[in-house]
Amino acid sequence: MNIEKLRLQIDDIDQGIIEKLNERVILASEIGKIKVDSGENIFVPSREEEVFQRLVSLSKGPLDEKAIRAIYRQIISASINLQKKLNIAYLGPEATYTHQAALQKFGSSIQSTPAGTIPDVFSSVLRGDADYGVIPVENSTEGVVSHSLDMLAETELKIVSQVYLKISHCLISQSDLNNITEVHSKDNALGQCRNWLSKNLPNAEVVECASTSKAVLFAKENPEIAAIAGSIAAELNDVPIVAKNIQDKVENITRFLVIGKSSSGALGNGKDKSSFVFSLKDEVGALLKALKTFSDRGINLCKIESRPSRQKLWDYYFFVDVIGHIDDQSIQDAIKDLEKNCPYIKWLGSYPDLY
Repeated sequence: MNIEKLRLQIDDIDQGIIEKLNERVILASEIGKIKVDSGENIFVPSREEEVFQRLVSLSKGPLDEKAIRAIYRQIISASINLQKKLNIAYLGPEATYTHQAALQKFGSSIQSTPAGTIPDVFSSVLRGDADYGVIPVENSTEGVVSHSLDMLAETELKIVSQVYLKISHCLISQSDLNNITEVHSKDNALGQCRNWLSKNLPNAEVVECASTSKAVLFAKENPEIAAIAGSIAAELNDVPIVAKNIQDKVENITRFLVIGKSSSGALGNGKDKSSFVFSLKDEVGALLKALKTFSDRGINLCKIESRPSRQKLWDYYFFVDVIGHIDDQSIQDAIKDLEKNCPYIKWLGSYPDLY
């Protein structure tokens, strides 16, 4: 079969795909109208994941799971945009890693708005200027983002979903290594490249700034300055990449959270995660007692992190992630026990536990 005949077959398939996509979008719009009339959320992470898992199970190849999810992310993004004009706030400016995480979760059809700080993202959602927010919460190399944890404890917003993004840092500058006197970036990015900087730019001053994208703007305006950021930021601002993949750990992953005014429904089958924050009484064995509340019920506690409560000196909050949904009876029972022994406990959200 020659190329022209193959192309004609592709054209026929494309026509069928377009027709079916439009049918799908019309049906999705009808569902959207019902949701709006009943006050339900348009963005439902648990339902989306059910769709993704079903599509992956239907595919016999050669498309793999990653490709299927990427294609249908954009299809679902366009469908949501027709149902309701959502606005997503993210830690900006444009081309930051948080912006990339927002695009990965919501697709390119949804409007996204940069915010200057993590508290600004929360404020935007609380005021109703944005429907959801996207914030970084922890990195596999540098650990937690403390501002995100503090704001989760202090506001009534819930975790709706999570996004994992592989972080690949570049050194971006108009000069070569020999002429760079300063390196600018966000604190977390600088920390993730600490060893590389020490080896390759030992005499350069390391300067923290608000975001990786702002660091690239500094590098664009000042030839002696380099920025650490992603390749997208370099391309957007037309600044050369001096070195790629400069992070100290090859597997450098950042976890981002989607925050909103209500949490997600349950997936079930051990594929949900719930997050809580609690404080402890000042007594021997208080933390052990709290953790036993989960272990005694067979609940997998997959993360624990302490932070100063900011209420009084040497008082701490404990943030925990557990496998399961808030609607699970075992978790409901655990909460009741914690309420008896913890001065403060707050549910931060339940959401699909996906990597």
